[in-house]
Amino acid sequence: MKTYIATAIATAVLVLLPGQVLAQNPKSVEKATLGGKAVTLSYSSPSVKGRKVFSPAGPIAKDPNYPVWRAGADSSTTLHTETDLDLGGLTVPKGDYSIYVSLADVDHWELIVNKQTGQWGLTYNKANDVGRVKMTMAKPAAPVELLKYTIADGKLTLAWENYSASVAIAAK
Repeated sequence: MKTYIATAIATAVLVLLPGQVLAQNPKSVEKATLGGKAVTLSYSSPSVKGRKVFSPAGPIAKDPNYPVWRAGADSSTTLHTETDLDLGGLTVPKGDYSIYVSLADVDHWELIVNKQTGQWGLTYNKANDVGRVKMTMAKPAAPVELLKYTIADGKLTLAWENYSASVAIAAK
């Protein structure tokens, strides 16, 4: 009887909370105010765990959309903006978007803003792209263990492992 109850509870957890059970990376949120309006990035923050994540044999290269990367882990990274944005010269109307990064050249990233939202991060459809912008690359002062987004000083920055990439961000 105890085995039956334990199995039923485990099954209920898997059925009712699949995203929570599958998600293995801490949820993170970066918030900023631009032009008096909220801008929010929501993402799961994977850890380097001693891996060379951006190498040809690394975990990102194994994603089915590679060289497009979900720019986080688990569910797609989302951008919510209550104002129109100028993102590195790309106009992004207020609303909700998914964020991806093209790693076609690992030393020269492109940020991708995509209209599809609510999907698991490995789902990507180029037809839904709002656009792509080149990112400015830098090397962080020290390796970044947990993927981190920041919006500060007029820049949206993504840092992880030995890479930091940023793009100008401003309210339109």
